[in-house]
Amino acid sequence: QVQLVESGGGVVQAGGSLRLSCAASGLTFSNYYMGWFLQAPGKEREFVAAISWGGTSTYYGDSVKGRFTISRDNAKNTVYLQMNSLKAEDTAVYYCAAAGRRPRDIKKKENFNYWGQGTQVTVSS
Repeated sequence: QVQLVESGGGVVQAGGSLRLSCAASGLTFSNYYMGWFLQAPGKEREFVAAISWGGTSTYYGDSVKGRFTISRDNAKNTVYLQMNSLKAEDTAVYYCAAAGRRPRDIKKKENFNYWGQGTQVTVSS
């Protein structure tokens, strides 16, 4: 079965950096668009970033543009999210997701087929 396992979350001070990783198994990784979403307490899950099959196209939510970078290593079946200049409002559970076809709307969570269990990121101010 498909498994997406996130790691790298933790507690960091505002202005600091974290790198999240998501290791995928049970699927042909290079055939999937990969994305990251976040969910803060009491709020909807929202789009953070996504990357195309070969990594040539990347997409970002407005709140993270210029601060976060998504990348992938198809040889390792892993997608990464480098998060810099972290702010208190970035505090959330971060989820990795996989889409089996190019999503019509890359920012809609409904277009992603598989999800990880999430990793907590807490930014202290």
